[in-house]
Amino acid sequence: MEASTTPKAGSLNRVVQSLELEPYDYSNGTSNAGSDPMNALQILKETVWILRYNSSGFMLIAALLICPVSALLLSDVLVDQSIVKRLSIRLLLVARSGGLPLRSFVKQSCQKFSEMAISAATSFPFYLSFSLLSKAAVVYSVDCSYSRKKFDSSKFYVLVGKIWRRLVSTYLWVCMLIVGCLTVFLVSVIAVCNVFLIIGLPGDLIVYAAIMVGLIFSVVFAKAIIICNIAIVICVLEEVSGPKALLRSASLIQGQTQVGLLIFLGSTIGMAFVEGLFEHRVKTLSYGDGSSRVWEGPLLVVMYSFVVLIDSMMSSVFYFSCRSSSREALDGEIHPILETPA
Repeated sequence: MEASTTPKAGSLNRVVQSLELEPYDYSNGTSNAGSDPMNALQILKETVWILRYNSSGFMLIAALLICPVSALLLSDVLVDQSIVKRLSIRLLLVARSGGLPLRSFVKQSCQKFSEMAISAATSFPFYLSFSLLSKAAVVYSVDCSYSRKKFDSSKFYVLVGKIWRRLVSTYLWVCMLIVGCLTVFLVSVIAVCNVFLIIGLPGDLIVYAAIMVGLIFSVVFAKAIIICNIAIVICVLEEVSGPKALLRSASLIQGQTQVGLLIFLGSTIGMAFVEGLFEHRVKTLSYGDGSSRVWEGPLLVVMYSFVVLIDSMMSSVFYFSCRSSSREALDGEIHPILETPA
């Protein structure tokens, strides 16, 4: 994007003018900084408008950067099932030592967690390259749409050269935060189950206790994912990275957690739905002779990629919504966004 020509004192007008391009009007028709932020439905409408405005750029991002990763994730082509089985057995042993009865629910949970862990480990290089580039491209395209500009690959290449180091740094911190959250969850489940086992409670109550811990953790984990998603947006748009981007994200979404949770819930349901369809219609031959896999597989990959694209776009729009209503906007401290050489 071209360098801003307005002085620092007028940089607020840069953001205000860009927000006036949206179909959503702040404060009953006037798009003023410090106005009420959008809710989840309004963010979705804004995302659809942006997608229609710059559709060619977003479709190119989805085809070149998102679809390859989606195909790998859905097909599990890189996942070694023998490793998954060994990890699942180890988790089952840990669960049994914690007093959990090895019922189908526990077995399925251990199996699913093992598949997710191995898939994330084997796909990490693709996350670090294709996925990060796609997220940066989506953020850049959203910012271009607010400025009524089309996606420019040459300018995006210049931008990536400037931000790649802080983008990777932030992503590594995001990975450490997610791994830390999952570790705390496993330790908490084991500790709670051991306490209930020592007290002498029956296995059914221990299972219910583990489920309650899981429900509480799911809310905490969802908020952590929201912070991580906005942190990636921040490291592209602002001169911060790593833990500073995470702290900046946590500060920016204060008071807007419910909107972020609704966005996360919608995206998660969409991805889980497509994953379930792929598992049933492509991986498992449960009907016919399997000839429909030829077209159902690619179609579901495209659907999954579209959900991922919308999720990234909504995270970017959510960032702009939070930023426009933050105290920075009220104090006139918003700085220009994506200043790259012309």
